[in-house]
Amino acid sequence: MPPSIALLLCIFVILYLFFIDQKTGVESSKALWIPLTWMFLTSSRYVSQWLNLGAPIISEDVYIDGNPVDRFIFLCLLIAGACILLKRKIDWYKLVSGNIWIWLFFLFCLLSISWSDYSFVSFKRWIKALGDLIMTLIILTEDHPYEALGVVLRRLAYVLLPLSVLFIKFYPELGRAYHMGIPMFTGVALQKNGLGQICLITGLYFSWDLLLYRRQSQELRHRLHYSIYFLILPMLLWLFYMANSVTSLVCIFIVLCIFLAGRQPMILQKPSRILCIGVTLLVSSLLLEYLFDISDSILYLLGRDSTLTTRTQIWSEILGMVTNPLLGTGFESFWLGPRMTYIWDRYGDIIQAHNGYIDIYINIGLVGLGLLIGCIVSGSVKAYRTLHCDYLPAMLRISFIMAVIAYNFTEASIKPLNNTFILLLIGLIDTPLVINDTAPLLRWAGPPDRQ
Repeated sequence: MPPSIALLLCIFVILYLFFIDQKTGVESSKALWIPLTWMFLTSSRYVSQWLNLGAPIISEDVYIDGNPVDRFIFLCLLIAGACILLKRKIDWYKLVSGNIWIWLFFLFCLLSISWSDYSFVSFKRWIKALGDLIMTLIILTEDHPYEALGVVLRRLAYVLLPLSVLFIKFYPELGRAYHMGIPMFTGVALQKNGLGQICLITGLYFSWDLLLYRRQSQELRHRLHYSIYFLILPMLLWLFYMANSVTSLVCIFIVLCIFLAGRQPMILQKPSRILCIGVTLLVSSLLLEYLFDISDSILYLLGRDSTLTTRTQIWSEILGMVTNPLLGTGFESFWLGPRMTYIWDRYGDIIQAHNGYIDIYINIGLVGLGLLIGCIVSGSVKAYRTLHCDYLPAMLRISFIMAVIAYNFTEASIKPLNNTFILLLIGLIDTPLVINDTAPLLRWAGPPDRQ
């Protein structure tokens, strides 16, 4: 098929998906275009990279200074998002007091700028992280937050997945790249793990929708048309295969197990049992690892070695460079200056530790890591407590939290301008946050009647 015909077909598929999605009848405000645009750019390429399609030039100066076009676009989106929040009747006391760990985490990140060697760069990156929080709050302060989240994630899928297929199949100069001489399929992202993250984020939503929402929700009129699954799922599976991102595959497998467990009558009748199952699986995994060292066998089956593609070597190297274990180098400051030059000379142009917890530790130290753990524990407890009264959103929140926790063992995504960070915040923050909010649109059919 000629690329021009493939392009027209891709545009037709995207328009059809948007058209048929409107038939779900879910009302969404125009404000959702702000977080949708933000998440589209952070999932794929920044505006400067879209305008100059091709492989971006990576250098230390470019990494530190960034691009003025991109700064302007993200700043406009951030200001627009802040204005939207200021106009809404948000219960700010409830928002702050109910999510105190998250605010402490962000405040400590801001404070850490004071001991950074690159304070201005660190401050700019904190502003971008604040933008992630603002986009999260725009979604969560909608009248029906989880329907709004579905609108955003579906629209992302409708654009990113068809374009990725188009780029890989018909525009290889745009959808493929090389890393250390090894070819990789990137789609609309800039490297294969970016494509894997797109598949993970969209796969999370569609697996929840297909396995739980369609079965348990009473809102039949809001279910997706079957043609959407017919188009999206094959693209999603093929892109997962082409991306060859083991991290994303493992995370989606974990989430699928959670959703399949959540369908079982024993869980539906008593949702708290899911915690017992999770603890049992965790203890069993640790016991099997201690007795039989199963991790090496699993890595071999996944086509990876015990070094996790040299990740363990990088971890050892950067941990030895830490000079302030308690406070770190300052927010997003480790990968700057002489440290970045040294790592780039040894391992190539990497800009993260490929482990989210190590990345937090080297940037904001043990204090920052402790605050992050506090955020995750507190948010997980709140999500768990809502299982009885708000089962479907609670399961979605738990899946976000679990996926991001697992993802950050081999990738660092608790960073500014990263969509998995936004998903984590959505999983951790309680709703509703709007004064006099209407009743939730998601309605759980309840546990099945016992025969």
